[in-house]
Amino acid sequence: MARSEGTYREYMKKLRKVRLLILDEWLLYPLKENEARDVLELVESRAKTASTIFCSQFDVPGWHENLYDPTLADAICDRIVYDSYVIRIDGDTMRKRKGIINE
Repeated sequence: MARSEGTYREYMKKLRKVRLLILDEWLLYPLKENEARDVLELVESRAKTASTIFCSQFDVPGWHENLYDPTLADAICDRIVYDSYVIRIDGDTMRKRKGIINE
Protein backbone atom coordinates (compact mmCIF):
# COMPACT_ATOMS: atom_id res chain seq x y z
CA MET A 1 0.00 0.00 0.00
CA ALA A 2 2.82 2.40 0.84
CA ARG A 3 4.29 1.91 -2.64
CA SER A 4 1.02 2.74 -4.37
CA GLU A 5 0.51 5.77 -2.12
CA GLY A 6 4.05 7.02 -2.71
CA THR A 7 4.98 6.75 0.98
CA TYR A 8 7.21 3.67 0.80
CA ARG A 9 10.47 5.38 1.83
CA GLU A 10 8.83 7.11 4.80
CA TYR A 11 7.15 3.89 5.89
CA MET A 12 10.37 1.87 5.72
CA LYS A 13 12.17 4.62 7.64
CA LYS A 14 9.56 4.33 10.42
CA LEU A 15 9.93 0.54 10.54
CA ARG A 16 13.72 0.84 10.80
CA LYS A 17 13.37 3.05 13.89
CA VAL A 18 10.88 0.92 15.82
CA ARG A 19 12.67 -0.63 18.79
CA LEU A 20 10.71 -3.89 18.59
CA LEU A 21 9.03 -5.05 15.40
CA ILE A 22 6.82 -8.14 15.59
CA LEU A 23 6.00 -9.96 12.36
CA ASP A 24 3.12 -12.23 13.28
CA GLU A 25 2.00 -15.07 11.01
CA TRP A 26 5.41 -14.85 9.31
CA LEU A 27 5.34 -16.68 5.98
CA LEU A 28 1.77 -17.84 6.34
CA TYR A 29 1.70 -17.21 2.58
CA PRO A 30 4.74 -17.32 0.27
CA LEU A 31 6.28 -13.91 -0.41
CA LYS A 32 6.33 -12.34 -3.85
CA GLU A 33 9.62 -10.95 -5.18
CA ASN A 34 9.02 -7.34 -4.15
CA GLU A 35 7.88 -8.47 -0.68
CA ALA A 36 11.00 -10.61 -0.21
CA ARG A 37 13.19 -7.68 -1.28
CA ASP A 38 11.39 -5.41 1.18
CA VAL A 39 12.00 -7.91 3.98
CA LEU A 40 15.68 -8.14 3.06
CA GLU A 41 16.00 -4.36 3.11
CA LEU A 42 14.21 -4.18 6.44
CA VAL A 43 16.13 -6.92 8.25
CA GLU A 44 19.42 -5.62 6.89
CA SER A 45 18.72 -2.10 8.11
CA ARG A 46 17.61 -3.34 11.56
CA ALA A 47 20.46 -5.84 12.08
CA LYS A 48 22.25 -5.32 15.39
CA THR A 49 20.36 -2.05 15.99
CA ALA A 50 16.80 -3.13 16.81
CA SER A 51 14.88 -6.26 17.76
CA THR A 52 12.51 -8.17 15.53
CA ILE A 53 10.30 -11.10 16.49
CA PHE A 54 9.18 -13.50 13.77
CA CYS A 55 6.14 -15.54 14.83
CA SER A 56 5.67 -18.44 12.46
CA GLN A 57 4.05 -21.83 12.24
CA PHE A 58 7.07 -22.99 10.20
CA ASP A 59 10.48 -24.00 11.51
CA VAL A 60 13.38 -22.01 10.04
CA PRO A 61 14.37 -24.76 7.54
CA GLY A 62 10.88 -24.41 6.02
CA TRP A 63 11.28 -20.66 5.42
CA HIS A 64 13.34 -20.99 2.24
CA GLU A 65 10.54 -22.39 0.14
CA ASN A 66 8.31 -19.41 1.05
CA LEU A 67 10.85 -16.64 0.44
CA TYR A 68 10.40 -16.41 -3.34
CA ASP A 69 13.95 -17.16 -4.50
CA PRO A 70 16.76 -19.28 -3.01
CA THR A 71 19.27 -16.44 -3.21
CA LEU A 72 16.93 -13.96 -1.52
CA ALA A 73 16.00 -16.62 1.01
CA ASP A 74 19.68 -17.18 1.91
CA ALA A 75 20.29 -13.45 2.27
CA ILE A 76 17.22 -12.95 4.46
CA CYS A 77 17.85 -16.00 6.64
CA ASP A 78 21.54 -15.13 7.09
CA ARG A 79 20.53 -11.79 8.56
CA ILE A 80 17.92 -13.32 10.84
CA VAL A 81 19.06 -16.76 11.94
CA TYR A 82 22.65 -16.22 13.07
CA ASP A 83 21.81 -13.48 15.57
CA SER A 84 18.62 -14.94 16.97
CA TYR A 85 17.05 -17.04 19.66
CA VAL A 86 14.55 -19.68 18.60
CA ILE A 87 11.64 -20.51 20.88
CA ARG A 88 9.47 -23.43 19.88
CA ILE A 89 6.05 -23.88 21.41
CA ASP A 90 4.42 -27.29 21.18
CA GLY A 91 0.87 -28.37 21.82
CA ASP A 92 -2.44 -26.69 21.25
CA THR A 93 -2.62 -23.07 20.18
CA MET A 94 -3.30 -20.41 22.80
CA ARG A 95 -6.63 -19.71 21.10
CA LYS A 96 -7.65 -23.30 21.75
CA ARG A 97 -6.28 -23.32 25.29
CA LYS A 98 -7.70 -19.98 26.43
CA GLY A 99 -10.67 -19.47 24.10
CA ILE A 100 -14.34 -19.77 24.89
CA ILE A 101 -15.46 -23.36 24.56
CA ASN A 102 -18.57 -23.76 22.46
CA GLU A 103 -20.53 -26.92 23.15
